Amino acid sequence: MRDWNCDLYLKFERERAQAARDLLSRVPPLAPRKIVDLGCGPGNSSAILSLYYRCDEILGIDRSPSMIKAARARLPAANFVEADLAQWTPEAKVDLIFANSAIHFAPSHEKLLPKLLSFLKPGGVLAVQMPNVLQDPAHALMRMVAVDGPWMEKLAPVAKSRAAIGSIDDYYAWLSPHVQHVDLWQTVYVHPLNGHDEVIDWFAGSALLPFLDRLGDDESAAFLAHYRRELEMAYLAQDDGKVLLHYPRLFFVAQV
Repeated sequence: MRDWNCDLYLKFERERAQAARDLLSRVPPLAPRKIVDLGCGPGNSSAILSLYYRCDEILGIDRSPSMIKAARARLPAANFVEADLAQWTPEAKVDLIFANSAIHFAPSHEKLLPKLLSFLKPGGVLAVQMPNVLQDPAHALMRMVAVDGPWMEKLAPVAKSRAAIGSIDDYYAWLSPHVQHVDLWQTVYVHPLNGHDEVIDWFAGSALLPFLDRLGDDESAAFLAHYRRELEMAYLAQDDGKVLLHYPRLFFVAQV
């Protein structure tokens, strides 16, 4: 699979960082010595953590080589490792595992979450934010366009494999037996973007990658043109030309 596009991801850094700040604001008081930033991306969430906490060690984990390269350049005092978060195991227990917009890419959360909690010291915290967008128009249209064109044979397996994350009730059931306290909530962010091309840019560096990865350049252009036409009907432009991207995100903070 092609690597993530750091430039496209960082084009919307301010919008993406808001969810990280909101997640951090709900973490109970800690004086952490060791923090792990799971799915650290280009280091934007790690930078927020480094400003908020004065700790001995911040470790960022991401499976994208380009993201790790950008994170190291951005925050040289931290340690960044290229690894799959679902397979990662720490050398010693940590105080805070922070996962902003990352673990929805990993399967089997009912198994993953107890494992992550086991990596925490007593009183440690697992703080997670995930887009909860499988049914929103932009993601539904990706899957619809994937099975409505000459690329159907290539893309139908991708469209059918997009797993939904659990419900809030699921996460409570998976977390509560292992923790002292769990705080769960959902927020819908509204991002005014500069037209439908920016909606595509928002997803081109992330959710669209598995589709585009299976297409050649001409097919990718045709797929995106079809996708754009569908977006124009689903997301009507405002009087000022902006397009409002409604983006629901699920959060939880669990303390062991």
